[in-house]
Amino acid sequence: MENIAVIGAGTMGNGIAHVFAQHGYQVRLIDISEASLERGIQTITKNLDRMVSKTIISEAVKTTTLQNISSFTDLKSGVAGVDLVVEAATENLKVKLKLFEDLDAYCEDETILATNTSSISITQIGAATKRPEKVIGMHFMNPVPIMKLVEIIRGYSTSDLVTETIMELSRSLGKTPTEVNDYPGFVANRILMPMINEAIETLYNGVAGVSEIDTVMKLGMAHPMGPLQLADFIGLDVCLSILNVMYDGFKTPKYAPCPLLVNMVMAGKLGVKSGEGFYDYSNSRKAEKVAVQFS
Repeated sequence: MENIAVIGAGTMGNGIAHVFAQHGYQVRLIDISEASLERGIQTITKNLDRMVSKTIISEAVKTTTLQNISSFTDLKSGVAGVDLVVEAATENLKVKLKLFEDLDAYCEDETILATNTSSISITQIGAATKRPEKVIGMHFMNPVPIMKLVEIIRGYSTSDLVTETIMELSRSLGKTPTEVNDYPGFVANRILMPMINEAIETLYNGVAGVSEIDTVMKLGMAHPMGPLQLADFIGLDVCLSILNVMYDGFKTPKYAPCPLLVNMVMAGKLGVKSGEGFYDYSNSRKAEKVAVQFS
């Protein structure tokens, strides 16, 4: 397996492309927007520069990594002849189903189709293709160049051969793949998102403020980042989407998103990417009052 296509040049997509390219794979980074591709390459370059400055990699490795990446805005030409496609588009079921229908039509029969979805059913995505046995979840963690875990999610029809191939491929990237089955939220988000949601409920109910909640979890539970800061980092819209998938999938109230989270997303307060969430990223001020006003 040598040629990899990565769909989506956003935070996850450019990180996935970076890691594959750094480990010698030929990567085709695909996005509908030329501007998004340029931003993605700029992010990869900046992250490589940081690794060079910390002597993690050499200047030669940086140069080779960038040479291993080509960019495309046309899906059909971008995926022609590749061995693996890793989809890292927006976390939207309709978008993914249409994308996988197209990939099934454009890719060679032997091409494996992977999705970086954080919660959407692999079985449902695979059912949109004529090759469900070759559809698998490859859920990287953010930031991709640093985090070691890759959740490998088997759909109902995913074959043993495809699963083992992707497990070995993940190891070749210096990652630790962990196989899980296809249920809403998988493992990482099934455990993480209720914790984040409970932290938001704790704020919503006035038990404590933003910094106090995060301090308790960082110092009391040895978490490197508090749950509210982590939610900002992930994106509050992404957190809401994942919770809704689990709520719809399990039909149990414990996955129902907190009204404060819903209101903040409706107000456009999405965290780091919008400049404001539970914290204010425009000038590094904490934004406890901003969060509370939506409760």
